[in-house]
Amino acid sequence: MKAAVLREVRKPLQIEDVQISKPGPHEVLIRTAAAGVCHSDLHFVEGSYPHPLPAVLGHESAGVVEAVGSEVRTVKPGDHVITCLSAFCGHCEHCLTGHMSLCVSPDTKRGDEDEPRLTSPKGPMMQYLNLSSFAEQMLVHEHACVAIRKDMPLDRAALIGCSVMTGVGAVMHTSNVRPGDTVAVIGCGGVGLSAINGAAIAGAGRIIAIDVVPGKENFARAFGATDFVNAAETDPVKAVIELTKGGVQHSFEALGMTKTAEQAFNMLRRGGTANIIGMIPVGQSISLMGAAFLGEKRIQGSMMGSNRFPVDMPRLVDMYMAGKLKLDGMISQRLKLEQVNEAFAEMKTGSIARSVIVFDA
Repeated sequence: MKAAVLREVRKPLQIEDVQISKPGPHEVLIRTAAAGVCHSDLHFVEGSYPHPLPAVLGHESAGVVEAVGSEVRTVKPGDHVITCLSAFCGHCEHCLTGHMSLCVSPDTKRGDEDEPRLTSPKGPMMQYLNLSSFAEQMLVHEHACVAIRKDMPLDRAALIGCSVMTGVGAVMHTSNVRPGDTVAVIGCGGVGLSAINGAAIAGAGRIIAIDVVPGKENFARAFGATDFVNAAETDPVKAVIELTKGGVQHSFEALGMTKTAEQAFNMLRRGGTANIIGMIPVGQSISLMGAAFLGEKRIQGSMMGSNRFPVDMPRLVDMYMAGKLKLDGMISQRLKLEQVNEAFAEMKTGSIARSVIVFDA
């Protein structure tokens, strides 16, 4: 099969022929239909986060099940599925206490003594974030995908696999936004727009979108923002405090930068919660005023929207089909696998929401 391979950090991905194994007892072979190009992939391309190489990248995807292992009970051939990088085992402490997105059990991967899921004529090939979806096929654990209704367009379903689940989940699960709450979202890319949309669905009373690209205002308002702050022209912390007369109850940082993480905390009102959903590069730290915690302000991380994806993703599909979840406007361009490096170049300009790689049926 054709796949986009990262062989060296800060180098373009290469389109190569990669071999994929047959499903083991708890594995599912999926024909990839669409894969979103996420900023998280760029972190690994640029070396901000380490990963064993060479690897087939991609982690936001949807497709059709081609074959299943002997013990698989959750999906069957012909099912349309969304994948999720936070594969879960179902029996560790995290899973059993309802925190499936935090599972790191090795049971969802093949052991060192097993044949690898992916191989290359040039040598070993690593699977990336349990998925490797920049490829014509994926071989994943059955708890890394969920079946969805077949009338859902798969290019839009792919977005639910990461950016939408991360943004909406952070709002609804991690921070528990309630009707009437005030919300600020820093960064209006795919994840930020999803957080804005999630806040609107949750009934937030005021949703302030923040970005340095003025053109993102139309995007943000279309997804539910009530206000927009151009952080290139004004101090976003001061602007948010003035707009809300004291700060927001929930803030969401969707860029993965130390400066914006600090801003997310500093724009809170007393008792507010800052949620860091962007990927701050390894080794970087943030600095906060200790006295601020006397106001019961909180800062916390969110891993893939604290998801229970086998339940959450079909519900998000229903929300889209009912016209509540905005996905159509999030796709800025549809590209072929061979154009993956162009998608990363466009991403760096900050002018688009999401590029989606589509595969021929």
